[in-house]
Amino acid sequence: MSRPRILFFGYSEVGYQCLELLLGRGENVIGLITHEDHPNEKIWFKTPAVAAREHDIPVFTPDSVNTPEWRAKIAEMKPDLILSVYYRHMIGQKILDLPPLGAFNMHGSLLPKYRGRAPINWAILHGESHIGMTLHRMVKSADAGEIIDQEGVDIDSDDNAEQAFRKVMPCARVVLERQLDALLTGTAKGTPQDDSQATYFGGRTPEDGRIDWSRSSLELFNLIRAVTDPYPGAFTDVGEARLMVWWAKILSDRSGQPGEVLSSDPLIVATGEGALELTRTEWRGASVPAIPAGTIL
Repeated sequence: MSRPRILFFGYSEVGYQCLELLLGRGENVIGLITHEDHPNEKIWFKTPAVAAREHDIPVFTPDSVNTPEWRAKIAEMKPDLILSVYYRHMIGQKILDLPPLGAFNMHGSLLPKYRGRAPINWAILHGESHIGMTLHRMVKSADAGEIIDQEGVDIDSDDNAEQAFRKVMPCARVVLERQLDALLTGTAKGTPQDDSQATYFGGRTPEDGRIDWSRSSLELFNLIRAVTDPYPGAFTDVGEARLMVWWAKILSDRSGQPGEVLSSDPLIVATGEGALELTRTEWRGASVPAIPAGTIL
């Protein structure tokens, strides 16, 4: 009896790891639908296209699968099961209804918290100490379907987003390996999400890294570690120049007017509660301005 036909939607290193698991088990992956790497995005992770091409799996990169042409193409592929792992676009209901074994997604949070885009970045920004991966049934609403399984991991209060990502990434493979046989036989058990506990956050843009000095030192430190390299970074503008803040240290014993430069060497800036020592910075744009103590950013 032939193995069920799996159509894999995926991107990022989580997608790579999960596709590697399927291929290592000899599963019948009939194709990968993924994304072209964006020229303005720093690609610091492996992508599933690498694994697919090494195993002669067809790779497709449509701008959208929710067109009549792509719906017809996917129907012709006759998938028995759809697995989505860090695929960045919504998959329409007409496609989700195609596979007889269902369609399932691996999401980078402990649902129902942090539905939506960039869940790990948002979790760090909100100071979470425990994050995880959730396998859930795909429905019309994003990340709202029944939970099949999830696995969590603790992170440190000074982990940046990449460090947290590296810690939580193995959880996806653990969950998929634990549930794969049930998915392939149509016996996976789901638990409805408690919508009253759900939180939803949208995608982040570089502008979301702008520092509001009226926020507390802890809030700003969490912002900095959530968006530091390889993400676009936190920043404050000084005249026509932009100061990128890649790392900082909380100073609870210093205070002043929010945004006030308390020291220029080392660079210490007052926040809404305490102060931050900006320990790793980068000037962009105009020539580097002098910012003496007393300057308000």
